[in-house]
Amino acid sequence: MTEIGFYHLRNLTLDRALPQLLEKAYAGGYRVVLMAGSAERVDQLNALFWTYSDAAFLPHGSIKDGNAAQQPIWLTVEDENPNGADMLVLVDGATSRHLERYKRVLDVFDGNDEIAVVAARARWQQAKAAGHALTYWQQTEKGWEKGGAG
Repeated sequence: MTEIGFYHLRNLTLDRALPQLLEKAYAGGYRVVLMAGSAERVDQLNALFWTYSDAAFLPHGSIKDGNAAQQPIWLTVEDENPNGADMLVLVDGATSRHLERYKRVLDVFDGNDEIAVVAARARWQQAKAAGHALTYWQQTEKGWEKGGAG
């Protein structure tokens, strides 16, 4: 059974919240596959992770960088795990048929986009039916707060 956390963005954009989540994952010893909805998003995130902070660094790569096995954080549009990741981060409504491969999954969605919220609810129901352990995190002014499912 995989632990799946649904992360409901409210105050910060994905570009602001995602590096913080990945910093915590990397500091916690996780290897990560980040699955995005498009190749353009992968390119955008690849650039973002080099520039989002002068004081922090997220070691990462994508197909354009190669050496997947050496990358602690792998950015992709494919449902793959070429770096032996134990955490999967899903953005842009991306889905995986292999959630059981990971210890943890973070499903990050935009709470200001009703279509994204409806799709996240459907993914919640599918994960629940599959028997995964689910948690719901809502972004507040104070940070992430664990709450009841929406």
